[in-house]
Amino acid sequence: MSPSIIQALTQIDKDRLASKIISLNSRNRLSKPLPLPHSCRIAAPSKSTALPTQAVQGWQCPWASVSLLLCFAPGITMNFAAQLIYSRVLKNRTPRDRYREDEDYDPFWQRDDSKVKKRDAPALCDLRLCKDGPIRNGHIGQRPPPINPERLKDFVEEDYLNGDVKTWEMKIVSRNEELLGDALSLVPQSSSRISLSSHNKLIRFEDISAAAFKIQSGVQKTPCMYSRLSKLYGVDIYLKKEFLQYTGSVKERGVLYLLTSLPQDQQRKGVIVASDGNFSMAVAYHASELRIPVFVIMSTSTSPARVKTCREYGAMVISYGTTAKDSQMHARRLAQENGYLYLEEEDSAVYLSGLGTMGLEMYEQVPKLDAVIFPAGGHCGLLAGSAAALKHLNPRISVIGVESESFPVLQQSLKAGHPAEDQACNNHHFYGDVSGLCFGSNSLQLTGKLVDKVVAVSEEDVLISMLRLLEYERATVDAEGAIGLAALVAGKLPELKGKRVAIAICSGNVDLHLLQRCIARALTLESRVCRFSLVISDSPADVSKLLEVLAREEARVLDIRQERTFVTSELFTVEVTCTVETRDKIHTAQLRNALLERYPTAAWTER
Repeated sequence: MSPSIIQALTQIDKDRLASKIISLNSRNRLSKPLPLPHSCRIAAPSKSTALPTQAVQGWQCPWASVSLLLCFAPGITMNFAAQLIYSRVLKNRTPRDRYREDEDYDPFWQRDDSKVKKRDAPALCDLRLCKDGPIRNGHIGQRPPPINPERLKDFVEEDYLNGDVKTWEMKIVSRNEELLGDALSLVPQSSSRISLSSHNKLIRFEDISAAAFKIQSGVQKTPCMYSRLSKLYGVDIYLKKEFLQYTGSVKERGVLYLLTSLPQDQQRKGVIVASDGNFSMAVAYHASELRIPVFVIMSTSTSPARVKTCREYGAMVISYGTTAKDSQMHARRLAQENGYLYLEEEDSAVYLSGLGTMGLEMYEQVPKLDAVIFPAGGHCGLLAGSAAALKHLNPRISVIGVESESFPVLQQSLKAGHPAEDQACNNHHFYGDVSGLCFGSNSLQLTGKLVDKVVAVSEEDVLISMLRLLEYERATVDAEGAIGLAALVAGKLPELKGKRVAIAICSGNVDLHLLQRCIARALTLESRVCRFSLVISDSPADVSKLLEVLAREEARVLDIRQERTFVTSELFTVEVTCTVETRDKIHTAQLRNALLERYPTAAWTER
């Protein structure tokens, strides 16, 4: 390369340096602008050179003006060739070569915070400013290389830097989720079990918003749709269909936020859970999706279908013990021996914040809400977390919890002021997680502070609610999912007539054999399936006349049986028992009157 080209390249480097200093002065508006080194100053053009007015700005001209001055300077051909060669060299550089160049990536000259890539697991930094006092904790991305004052001597005078450069001392203290959750102390312990409730505090709206942002790509935003049941009960009903989640339960929200909040070393070791409910299935699925080893301990009495489902989600399922207590003890022992994290459904702020994201969605999807109904019971985390979100957004929204009359755990706990521990449930397979004991004071305190009303419903009301959802919404739900609607079915909330109400349908995991029994019992409770018996002559003609009466009354025969041996009537008579289906209670009353008119000895089987 000729000396002229080398000289031109050197001059271009100096001009680029001058442009950076000028840009720094204009962007930061320093009280004492950084001067140009003497070797980099750009001389003003001579009087004999005619240039545009905007180009003649002395050494403060921008990069475009510098290029223009170079073009009109002596040696215009060599300068143009140097610029062309230099631009080709810059164009052919690889990204690694660009990164190695200190001048282009010097943090003193350029710093674009918007391009800093956020890490998946940001850390909290304790920043101590040397002169101006402490700086509030916050996110950090890729840590830039420290400023080296010795390198700045080559570009500017060091005298102007003294007192202007601020330095920070950074110390990594913990994960950022602690600032948002205020609850989770995720430090591995000797027992390999992290107590999620050891640092419980009342969750804030900011915690729920952070959880919603973090789990938005991992859970479904389920619809909250207007229901045809509104005309039946005189209430504008909107159903939040959380049973459409991948595992059929709202527990996915809290579980996903809980798992993503774990430290990476614990995620590599794995988690273990002892449960046969929705919580275990949510842990099995999302832990597998996050590539976290997951083990589920279930008792031998667990439904085979549920065991199969957890295995399909990717969990290692182990059957141990005849009761849930046996499986929990075995899970704790395995966690201690192998370093697994034992998870159980507790009312930590992280878990409640994840569940509370459903309240955010309901508020966004249904404008001008008057009331929201949630399932309650012992596991009232959904009620507490969603109430925290709804009351923050609109304190006038009425938040109502619904639990079973057989074990009003929440009502007793609120009345006593502490979680009730002596309330037992002997119908766990039907009620599921609603039948559990009250698992913490955090959710209980939130419920007492934010929930307006807690009502109790009977088992019959829950069964009819399951039937209504199946008929009107084609929704197959369990007792936990139907108990919210049961409050309207039972007429426990007359103050909601004519108002806009959202109901959480939060679970749809019901076994097929249990679903069949529930629907059959609900039809019987509504007098839509009835049974009667009567004694007639043992002849085909009399049986035919009975069927004619049923056909005339438009009753559908489900079953008919004839008993000839175990009867106390005459020898040539037969006892006929019929099971029929009717439209409603009115139709059943009409059929009963018609049968009694023809067969006065007919006996109606009461439910």
